[in-house]
Amino acid sequence: MKSILPLAALLATSAACRATNPPANTLPSHVIVTEMTTAENGTPSREPQAPTPPPLKYPTSRKTDQVDDYFGTKVPDPYRWLESLDTPETKAWVTAENEVTFGYLNQIPFREKIRERLTKMWNYERYGVPEQVGANLVFSKNDGLQNQAVVYIQKPGQEPMVLLDPNKFSADGTTALAGMEFSNDHRYLAYAMSGGGSDWHKVKILDLQTNKPLPETLEWVKVSGTSWTKDGFYYSRYDAPKAGANSLAGKNEFHKVYYHKLNTPQSADKLVYEDPKMALGFRMAGASEDERFLSLYLTDGKADGSRLLVRDLRDAKQASKWTTIINSYEFDNSVIGNVGSQLLVYTNYKAPNYRLVGIDPQKPQEANWKTIIPEGKNKLSGVRQVGGHLIADYLQDASSLVKVFDEKGTFQHDVKLPAIGTASGFGGRREAKEVYYAFTSFTYPTTIYKYDLATNTSTVFRAPKVDVDPAAYVTTQVFYASKDGTKIPMFITHKKGLQLDGKNPTYLYAYGGFNVSVTPGFSVARMLWLENGGILAIPNLRGGGEYGEEWHKAGMTPNKQNVFDDFIAAAEYLKINNYTNTEHLAIAGGSNGGLLVGATMTQRPDLCQVALPAVGVMDMLRYQDFTIGWNWAPEYGTSKDKAQFENLYKFSPLHNLRPAAYPATMITTADHDDRVVPAHSFKFAAALQAANTGPRPQLIRVDVNAGHGAGKSTQLQIGEWADVWSFCFANMNVVPNVK
Repeated sequence: MKSILPLAALLATSAACRATNPPANTLPSHVIVTEMTTAENGTPSREPQAPTPPPLKYPTSRKTDQVDDYFGTKVPDPYRWLESLDTPETKAWVTAENEVTFGYLNQIPFREKIRERLTKMWNYERYGVPEQVGANLVFSKNDGLQNQAVVYIQKPGQEPMVLLDPNKFSADGTTALAGMEFSNDHRYLAYAMSGGGSDWHKVKILDLQTNKPLPETLEWVKVSGTSWTKDGFYYSRYDAPKAGANSLAGKNEFHKVYYHKLNTPQSADKLVYEDPKMALGFRMAGASEDERFLSLYLTDGKADGSRLLVRDLRDAKQASKWTTIINSYEFDNSVIGNVGSQLLVYTNYKAPNYRLVGIDPQKPQEANWKTIIPEGKNKLSGVRQVGGHLIADYLQDASSLVKVFDEKGTFQHDVKLPAIGTASGFGGRREAKEVYYAFTSFTYPTTIYKYDLATNTSTVFRAPKVDVDPAAYVTTQVFYASKDGTKIPMFITHKKGLQLDGKNPTYLYAYGGFNVSVTPGFSVARMLWLENGGILAIPNLRGGGEYGEEWHKAGMTPNKQNVFDDFIAAAEYLKINNYTNTEHLAIAGGSNGGLLVGATMTQRPDLCQVALPAVGVMDMLRYQDFTIGWNWAPEYGTSKDKAQFENLYKFSPLHNLRPAAYPATMITTADHDDRVVPAHSFKFAAALQAANTGPRPQLIRVDVNAGHGAGKSTQLQIGEWADVWSFCFANMNVVPNVK
């Protein structure tokens, strides 16, 4: 529940919260069985239930003669008007497109059964990782079908009491809790709210003694945590948009750090840092637990990392001066704590797989650094300083490996995890004796464990009771060859005993960017697909963070095509090895993964039967002109540079649509998405409908009062997944055997 995260984690939330030839036969180098299970019956019918419906009549999408000149290349942009989200014409277009989409979905005979089954499966208690706050335990819980999880506080020997109920933030349950941080004396709680999925947050403060909110509300907060010292906290924000500006699409510039003192209006907040000469980039500050050091992180919107500066707040001479610790924007750097006067800095500077170093701000030169946890063969994905220990989380072939060190970096022991999967949490304060963590895998429902630091033992704190049988499924990890021969790992999950006859409905999902690692995780929505004979395949493409910074760079500009090649090779591997065929394959991804799907379907429209690009970055020539899109320039490059423009123009989904028979496509976006603005999806949908020469549907589904994905209500999630699975099954001519 902490809202102060290492810079890399905060920036990941602002990342884009998805004609090459098929490769030669790509047999796996080896196969690892990670979960042994028992077989279960339930093969779906592969015969069509109804005749093919007549061709859809799409709304008219007006074309204009807008043409842009990029270094002598003339690029038409006939649907530029769809970037104006609030005009009557755009709103009417969205309404008309939704009418076509939902009219189509309403005709799928098993759609309601899928929705009912999802609702039943979703209805189980789900807990978040608890946090020890003084003598009290704070945790979140969703009873099952609540739109938002409720935050509880449990005092010793007492029953839990409601601390915050986000379901009461708005009448329709679409305002979510976006982060929370307790003051160091445990008296106050600062919490952020996100309305309709927007990245704009409002911050309020709760007095835990009176259980009443303080009068002030902080607005226009974005890409920020709340970091307490004394009687207030540091946070980051933008100036309020000018009158008439579109706050959901306008470009965000001049990020600033402020200090807010309790019981004062936001207008009285003290400006801590700004750079009036640098419009782009983020500025964030975080205080150490002992309130001695204030760390400042600066990005420039061009490179992929952050500069690191620090103040010693206890030193009167230093309290107003910034000492530069790492001056380059090229590397990820985060202060995870301190031991006395020594900062503990997590960094990939001269360590692509990351390391932990000790730095004395009085002697910050590199020659004086001390290695605490050295770089290893596996990526060090994070470190927690807690209870006098350092808990280090590594990734080993995209799965968690957790090790415990003392504060000097001496290895103590591994944390024994229940299986191969993903562990997260382990947060706490310096005096903690025990901490909590969550463990999950593709068929292992997220379970909360209590971990005793002294004895290195884990006990179950909360285990969910889900209406599925995890023992009925098997997960394997295979390694296949991409186009250039690089071995790419992929998890494949399905019912044990499933016949590999080349006709199984298969959902191929990936991300491939922004140093984000896609690790095993439980999804009740995906369990519906699996229990109806589907296969779930998740490759760890280059561009992600699974193998450190070199793996990331191999999928960044100018190497982004590697990501698409990796994804295409995954699809071909599944077909070559008789998991599925073209007619039963769906490709999916969201945000940067939406770009992945858009680029793949334009390069290989023959690759699959169904394409599901969600909240995708589809216009690679103009993405930097909206909200915080400029922050993705290090990942993609921009059309303002000639060489980068030429690279982007080759794969930009919007600009590579040609007359072709495209897969059945359902684009999903939301009207409050102010990270990847819906104009990307609007323009791509209009162009796709015009370019498609085949019989398959080309739809766009626009959620109302929703955003990029974070905080989406339970009801909206169930509705969207019911539509996704119905669309997949219907276009694969598969009738699911829904319970």
